[in-house]
Amino acid sequence: MAPSRRSPALLAALSAVAPGTPLRDGLDRILKAQKGALIVVGDGPEVLNICSGGFLLDAAFSPQRLSELAKMDGAIILAPDASRIARANVHLVPHPNVPTSETGTRHRTAERVARSIDVPVISVSEDMSVIAVYRGAEKHPLEDIPRLQGRANQALATLERYTQRLREVSVALSALEVEDLVTLRDVASVLQRAEMVRRIADEVQGYVIELGTDARLIRLQLDELLGGLEDDSRLVVRDYAPDGADSDDGEQGVDRTLEALAELDTEELLDLRDVAATLGLPGNPGLDESLQPRGYRLLAKVPRLPDVVITRIVARFGTLQKVMRATVDDLDDVAGVGATRARVIKDGLARLAENSILDRYS
Repeated sequence: MAPSRRSPALLAALSAVAPGTPLRDGLDRILKAQKGALIVVGDGPEVLNICSGGFLLDAAFSPQRLSELAKMDGAIILAPDASRIARANVHLVPHPNVPTSETGTRHRTAERVARSIDVPVISVSEDMSVIAVYRGAEKHPLEDIPRLQGRANQALATLERYTQRLREVSVALSALEVEDLVTLRDVASVLQRAEMVRRIADEVQGYVIELGTDARLIRLQLDELLGGLEDDSRLVVRDYAPDGADSDDGEQGVDRTLEALAELDTEELLDLRDVAATLGLPGNPGLDESLQPRGYRLLAKVPRLPDVVITRIVARFGTLQKVMRATVDDLDDVAGVGATRARVIKDGLARLAENSILDRYS
């Protein structure tokens, strides 16, 4: 089973309570006042159907108002964007058969509401001074900012090592493609490293969302580390997977392969045979089986070459080796290329070939 990741819905909820937001300011005020709270972010009919008692407020949100209303025992109902306080001192009555693993009354209610209704629910523990965010079946306790920043910096250091290794195997693959010496092992190595980088980057992105305004430097470092790497695995799949060729099902085939790669658990991801199997190559070839790229990946490195032109070139020639052997006139015959662009492609591929081989053997 693939490692669990926080859902987009939970990440959106964490973004709403990140440092720098008015809602987080209000939650921090509640903690400092040593009070507890139960807050539902959403006031639609499905929420109102489980509300009992309390009073209608419909006032503009402010951290001070939230803190004062938390002095009452009931739940607080906010607008979906947390811009207004809809109701206060409300008794929530979710269905008692909804499963919950919590023990305290407030937390049990929070989990049952989140599991019943697609809205974020926030509980503030008076005794333990902990803020927990619930969304669906997920629960996420908010951590102290210094601890989060420390974990984020550790993850960034790990990401830096993995991106460096990904660049190394990517350069090696480019050189092997130029020399027509690619094996399934080489392709699987790039996909393996790219997936590792993606998973670590997702973890860092989670910290960025949770840290809010305190994550500016971490966000800049993340963007710098990932520069130019985002599309690498997609281009590799387009080059080598049977469904990666341009067709009505081409992009869907690439997506299926990348989804299969993402579904691998950690042990499977470390096994190149399992990684190679996600490509869906016919005949279940061994890792030392020779492969030929279509050319998407190297053509994408030629400056200012549109995707539609790359697709037409690959459709015309079929493999990278045939593209590299093509003359300027051959390339000029492809729709949308033209004489000038044909020379740019020819010169660009020649430079890429030279640089790739120099980088590999230097």
